[in-house]
Amino acid sequence: MLLIFVTCFSFILFFRYSLPIKPLPPWASEMRLLSFYFWKDFSILFPFAKNTLFNVLSPKKVNNTSSTLSTSKKYQSIMMIEEGMSVLDLPNLALECILERLEPAGLCNMACVCTYLKDMCLSDHLWENHMKKRWGRIIGHAAVKQWQLQIATKKKESNYFLSRDKGRGLLMGYLCKLWPPVMFIRHASYAADDDDANKMESSSQPSVDSIVSCYRALETGKFWFPAQVFNRENGHVGFMLSCYDADLCYDSHTDTFQARYPPHGRRAAAIEIGVSWDRLRAPPVETSPHDLHVSDCLNDLRPNDHIEIQWRRNKQFPYGWWYGVVGHLEACDGNISYCHCHESDTVVLEFNQYTPGSRWRHTTINRKFHREEGNEADGFYGGIRKLYHKDEISMWQQFWPAEILE
Repeated sequence: MLLIFVTCFSFILFFRYSLPIKPLPPWASEMRLLSFYFWKDFSILFPFAKNTLFNVLSPKKVNNTSSTLSTSKKYQSIMMIEEGMSVLDLPNLALECILERLEPAGLCNMACVCTYLKDMCLSDHLWENHMKKRWGRIIGHAAVKQWQLQIATKKKESNYFLSRDKGRGLLMGYLCKLWPPVMFIRHASYAADDDDANKMESSSQPSVDSIVSCYRALETGKFWFPAQVFNRENGHVGFMLSCYDADLCYDSHTDTFQARYPPHGRRAAAIEIGVSWDRLRAPPVETSPHDLHVSDCLNDLRPNDHIEIQWRRNKQFPYGWWYGVVGHLEACDGNISYCHCHESDTVVLEFNQYTPGSRWRHTTINRKFHREEGNEADGFYGGIRKLYHKDEISMWQQFWPAEILE
């Protein structure tokens, strides 16, 4: 008995003071997973180690995963019994009908719930309606092309540095050879926990070429898109009833836009802030502001038709679109019953926002041989667009000046 007592007592003292029980550091639970991925990458360099070490470790991981999944399913079934049916139990058609009625902010919140709802809430068919409703009036073909060019550039840069495909991604390819990718994933997750907003954004990060990515870039002001601005430079008298091309950026704090106009001659690009929504439109044609628009409506022009025409101060300036109407010839008294102005090759264009007698009041063009016409004193008139729709006409007329311009 004495021998047993001495032996047990010495063992207790050794265990108590020589091997103190301390809690394991937080990284200890990850070492088994890291070692698994380490030998997986190690087997690439040394194939003979794959059959000896990797195959021994892999069944344990599979068994742990299966046991975790079974425990998770049991927990979910218990929660469903206690709490009743959840949103995820609805049929896909019913769930999509609910998501279609949510505003963009609601869809973003739902996307943070789980992976299944994330895939549904970030789908293009849900965001297409929101895109048309909010941005469809000012986003044209030129803006779409600009966005496609931007995402193509992002993809090219991302694939070059971070892709894990064979032969691509210099940075990720090099780092993966040094240590398993799980280290970088875990590090990113720890950094995200410091900020709840960043955590929410990263959990619902959409594809770069999706509609929701374009919507987010527009709302946050990260995407400068081409459009046209009525009465540029805060309605300066020299640009009354005109519409000029510009690159726009949205400011969510003021619900207005910042406009960046192309440079005029030797002058630098002009910048205007506080541009409201009602002063914007998508470019009606794909013609560059530095190119002459090909007029395809000259034979259809008749008196009292509403038109917009290109005009620029000199050859170095870009074109702007100006509003006007087709007038009668001097030999015509304006009587519709006896008017033959539409049969003449000469077309009179009137700009009634200017006083009678002003050099800007009217001009004439040739219906058959119209190209760019004008001089350095009065400017140069370019292509013509006939306005067929009442919406376009009313948009121009809402900017009609309170007083006739000199």
